[in-house]
Amino acid sequence: MKKFLKPILFSTTVLTLLSSCDKLQLFSKKPKTVERISENTGTNHSAPENGGLAPLSAAEETETPKSMAFIPGGTFVMGKVQQDVMMENNNEPRTKQVSSFYIDKTETSNKEYLIYLDWLKKVFPPENPKYKHIYASALPDENVWRNPLRSDGKLTETYLRHPSFQDYPVVGVSWRQANDYCTWRTNRVAEKGMIEKGWLNPLFDNSEITTEGRNHFDVEVFETDPNLLYGGNKAIYTEYVTQADDVVLDSTSNEATNKTFKLNIDEFSPFLRFRLPTEAEWEYAARADFENTLYNSIRGRKKYPWASQTTRNKKSKYYLQHANFKESRGNYSGIAGWPSDYGDITTPIKTFPPNAFGLYDMAGNVAEWVNDIYRPEIDTDYNDFNYTRGNVFTKPKLDETGKAIVADYDDVKYDTLPNGKIVPSVLPGQIIKVPVTNNDTYLNVSYQKADNRDFNDGDLASSRDFNMQDPERAKRMYNSPIIEKPIINEETGELVYVYDKKPRTTLITNYSRVYKGGSWKDREFWLDPGQRRFLEEYMATNYIGFRCAASKVGESH
Repeated sequence: MKKFLKPILFSTTVLTLLSSCDKLQLFSKKPKTVERISENTGTNHSAPENGGLAPLSAAEETETPKSMAFIPGGTFVMGKVQQDVMMENNNEPRTKQVSSFYIDKTETSNKEYLIYLDWLKKVFPPENPKYKHIYASALPDENVWRNPLRSDGKLTETYLRHPSFQDYPVVGVSWRQANDYCTWRTNRVAEKGMIEKGWLNPLFDNSEITTEGRNHFDVEVFETDPNLLYGGNKAIYTEYVTQADDVVLDSTSNEATNKTFKLNIDEFSPFLRFRLPTEAEWEYAARADFENTLYNSIRGRKKYPWASQTTRNKKSKYYLQHANFKESRGNYSGIAGWPSDYGDITTPIKTFPPNAFGLYDMAGNVAEWVNDIYRPEIDTDYNDFNYTRGNVFTKPKLDETGKAIVADYDDVKYDTLPNGKIVPSVLPGQIIKVPVTNNDTYLNVSYQKADNRDFNDGDLASSRDFNMQDPERAKRMYNSPIIEKPIINEETGELVYVYDKKPRTTLITNYSRVYKGGSWKDREFWLDPGQRRFLEEYMATNYIGFRCAASKVGESH
């Protein structure tokens, strides 16, 4: 019995300490910091006599986020492997480099997306007229399952919300909706981390605050100015964050009425920003070429995400397919009693074995949105490092005092998309953004304008006559000159330049987004990770889903 006495006494002592000590001091975790000692000057600039600069957060290795896989960066050949049977000539192989990043192991499921929807409903109650369009703008289009010549099998009513489909990939989600989900996930992961470290109080269980509308945690707002969150209500922060050695005194009453922030933003490790993967990242992760390497060289090019030249999995009991796709006309899953891919429509995530990076369904099940604006030509000559098209550079909108403006419900403007959907331009509680101006880009060698979606794409600024400001020339840029019957000026003998007036149209716009990978309704041709298609960013289908990615901070390997 004696050998159990000490542990019991120790436990009793700990419980006594827990009950008698300040809970905050026990559970708040002061971040590890390092003083600002300069090797160049030999001075400790954190010392009061040398300026008292705030210490920096100690360098820490970034952990792989939950449910994601780490993808070490490298060089690969991006583009088609199979014959270009579609004759689109838009997928020529080219060498690209991508930096290390994280990507979800699976496609975003109905269960995960419903959590997002329910959070929106709680924070922006749709019955409140101020927020009535916010929740509706995030809802997937369940009508994507309808077809003039097909029974939908009640999928319009069951696919998103029925428990039997909770682990299936969410569909009916547009590129814009997927992008908004990534932003929401960024904020929720950062919020959870701050609460666990003891810096932020639980926001939904706090009698001093109400989490609704503008009042919710947003990473960009916090990093810009912690005072802007919740309208400056410091009840959201723990005492560690708000306590100060010298309490600020009100100049009129000379009373200690306000607390100041002790916490320096530099004490925080950078928050991960979840986003859609770029086309290059997605293709690189899907190929997982490293399993085909010999020392530092790649032996051949993989046709699929798995290491095989066929779609059949010889290791499976029934010689099943490696992925969920349409085998032939009218054949989506094989015959009764001898299935080929487990499902006629989508299948649950993780149904099929992962690729060498540990990623599931990088071919088949559902195709996936990526970040890029679609253009047939990928400009390797201009940039071959972390390539992506679609950058629109913005900055926070400032008020007359120079502070960033956080949107309230009065600031929210609603846009009507071409398909009739009403979407908010910004959510209450987010920082209002405006495009960067010419003053911001003046003499900048990296970029010259805010909207770069059509960069080097045939516009006047991309031509050799970039300095011409003739509006008529800009209008006829895509009109062909008439050369069959040249017109000569009789007086001067010079050729008169005449262009046809035929209007030019195209399916490709600055809102056309790339989606990658084959789906449950695609033939084998589209399972090649190099294949690419496009759809307008506000449209949705029953065969496109998405997964999130995040850039790795620090060492690339």
